[in-house]
Amino acid sequence: MACRTLEKAKDAMKRILADNENKNLDLIPMECDLSSLESISAFASNFNSENPIDVLCLNAGLARDVGSKEVLRTKDGFELTIGTNHLGHFYLSSLLLDSKKINPDVGRVVVTASGVHDPDSPGGAQGSLATLGDLSGLEGGPNFEMVDGKAFDPDKAYKDSKLCNVFFTRELERRLDEKGSKIRAYCFNPGLIVGTGLFREQNKVFTKIFDFAATDLLKVGETTHFGGGCLEYMAISNELPRNGGYFTSAPGSSKFGDDAFGLQFHDTEVSKEARGREKGMKLWSVSEKLVGIKV
Repeated sequence: MACRTLEKAKDAMKRILADNENKNLDLIPMECDLSSLESISAFASNFNSENPIDVLCLNAGLARDVGSKEVLRTKDGFELTIGTNHLGHFYLSSLLLDSKKINPDVGRVVVTASGVHDPDSPGGAQGSLATLGDLSGLEGGPNFEMVDGKAFDPDKAYKDSKLCNVFFTRELERRLDEKGSKIRAYCFNPGLIVGTGLFREQNKVFTKIFDFAATDLLKVGETTHFGGGCLEYMAISNELPRNGGYFTSAPGSSKFGDDAFGLQFHDTEVSKEARGREKGMKLWSVSEKLVGIKV
């Protein structure tokens, strides 16, 4: 049970055990703060390599209030959104893969992305649009405000982080395939789910009304149960393509229940920008330098 703090991990473990009293579950709470390279390194070092990871779910997400003006930073000086949602995941997966702690026979890396990475999607077309530009912000060092080198925009920072997630997944899959590895990499869009901690910085009254309108009235939002089902499907389904992929579904697919998985929720094309192999390779290289991995 890897959570931002050991306290949160223990709390999650207790709630899971309470809901599964008759099941023999072996849960180990561990701290892994994706906004701290030191915490990530400690988690990777302390993970028992005798029990390799079958599925690494990179599911941490942080979204600033869209009205935020102040640039918050991780413990290593990165802009908080990109530092957590992209660089934290990048560093964690790199350490676990390099130390061979992911099962080489059946291992999967599953990344929670979002449809907002694509400016041509319904969600991505609203507000600021995702684009990494020429990556000049990241190339300038850890004190960047935005990936593309422009002034801080909290809405765009979140969307850019999801675009980074997609680029990372595709480049990781390419590298794994190039090595002849059996480990596969996937990313997915669980849809618009307002009723989670992702929107904790937004106005609480607005969030509650928006959740009711999107999920119950307009039927374009998804339930937390459906979002969890998406992650579960990506983690354990035997129907996923062997060459990785990006999975998503039409807004409001919660109404199909479990029938959505593999049908409405299926392999889909990524955004036009995310298809660029050279930019994906460049993002990987720049990310390695930022987190201190030897290139």
